[in-house]
Amino acid sequence: MFKLVPVLIALGLACPATAQEVDCANAMAQQDLNQCAYAEWEQADAGLNAAYKQAMALLKSWDANLPETDRGGAEALKAAQRAWITFRDNACAAEGWAMKGGSAEPLLLYGCMRQLTEERTAHLTGLLDAFGG
Repeated sequence: MFKLVPVLIALGLACPATAQEVDCANAMAQQDLNQCAYAEWEQADAGLNAAYKQAMALLKSWDANLPETDRGGAEALKAAQRAWITFRDNACAAEGWAMKGGSAEPLLLYGCMRQLTEERTAHLTGLLDAFGG
């Protein structure tokens, strides 16, 4: 089930870019709304990837300063991120069930993914702010 989001994307629900750009501030058609929701999630995901990269560098630096037997912070972060992705995918698939099979399902799915991704980014940013120096 945790692989549901990549499957939806592979099936074309990702709203591939069209020849004409969508004005997301004024989007009204469902396809346009879905495309805008996907773009917002992609933007949030890019922010998460940047925060994760910085957090991973921080934890690797902590590990480097510890005796070898005490290292593991970077691996713990990697495991947490993988678990979080599974959580996000399943939580958003469940939320999307409200419109299962309908044209608005991607809107719910990507809106949920954007929101959870922004929350995870804030969590990692908080870690960096508190301990990153």
